[in-house]
Amino acid sequence: MSSDARIVTAKYSIHTIGIMSEREIFDVLVIGAGPTGLACAIAAQSLGLKVVVVDKGCLTNSLFHYPANMTFFTTPELLEIGDIPFPSPNQKPTRMEALEYYRKVAQHYRLDVRQYENVDRVTGEDGRFEVHTTDSFERRKTHTTRKIIVSTGYYDLPNHLRIPGEDLAKVKHYYDEPHPYFAQDVLVIGGKNSAAIAALELWRHGARVTLVHRGAELHRHIKYWIKPDIENRIKNGEIAAHLSTTVSQIAEDSVTLMTPGGPKVIPNQFVFALTGYHPDFEFLESLGVKLDSDNARVPVCNPETLESNVRGIYMAGVVVAGERTNEVFIENGRFHGAVIAADLAAKLLGANVEQPIAPEHTVAAE
Repeated sequence: MSSDARIVTAKYSIHTIGIMSEREIFDVLVIGAGPTGLACAIAAQSLGLKVVVVDKGCLTNSLFHYPANMTFFTTPELLEIGDIPFPSPNQKPTRMEALEYYRKVAQHYRLDVRQYENVDRVTGEDGRFEVHTTDSFERRKTHTTRKIIVSTGYYDLPNHLRIPGEDLAKVKHYYDEPHPYFAQDVLVIGGKNSAAIAALELWRHGARVTLVHRGAELHRHIKYWIKPDIENRIKNGEIAAHLSTTVSQIAEDSVTLMTPGGPKVIPNQFVFALTGYHPDFEFLESLGVKLDSDNARVPVCNPETLESNVRGIYMAGVVVAGERTNEVFIENGRFHGAVIAADLAAKLLGANVEQPIAPEHTVAAE
């Protein structure tokens, strides 16, 4: 059978408010244009399948919203996808280098990426799903596809504090750059890498920084070159730190801390609540995907193929690990595309492709 015969490229006519139009039928639709989503699209497209990628933001939207001066905690080769080398003179590449790299990869493979389309809902079933989206102008669109890969990450949904004042404009769940906070009283909430890095950058650029963490000490997994730096700044009194402490209220010019010694009110102009993020569990459940409530809300799927309990819908990237977002990163999530592609080859093309070994992480089996 020729590859052309195996690829579904059919179109059908539909009437939309009296206007005749054509709708493409894709073999695979990937939700999420992050590194893992792109890797999935490349792997499926390499089989000769017709693939489209849909993202509510820009290409690698999460990376774009990382801090402007961010440096990765890993080496370039561990961020590579699609067998394209990641050229960088740095041992640890920067955010800007990563954005450039993934743009070039998308261009090289001529991926069909539909940016700024939010997926509202999915209807249909295996072999003929209807993916309903809304673009940035509130225009509704529908994409028809045989299979779906969900690679939506988790960075878009912060873990909220659920305290009075969290909705004030001065409260931010993402850290970008330090300049706007010069000579301001800034509170950083959190005890992991992002909080430590933000506190250090803000202090070095003239902010008066207070760090609050609910634990008795900063997280042990803070990177080895960052941990002594933040600990020394705290020891020297350059960054004020309150451990075993939570924030009970945020006001316009102050915050109230619940310290081991009782409530404490301190002056404040800005708050960075860097308390982590979580996958869009509500969206996953709307697809019919079951979450293992006894196992960190890990989506139920076949660990050998990453197909969920909903036939035809696959999980890829950090969503595979549920609430355990520290188990899947670009470094291991990028291999999910090859795992899924092997199953797609068998089910859509009737071809036998050697099944790669899925990276080790938590998977709730069917």
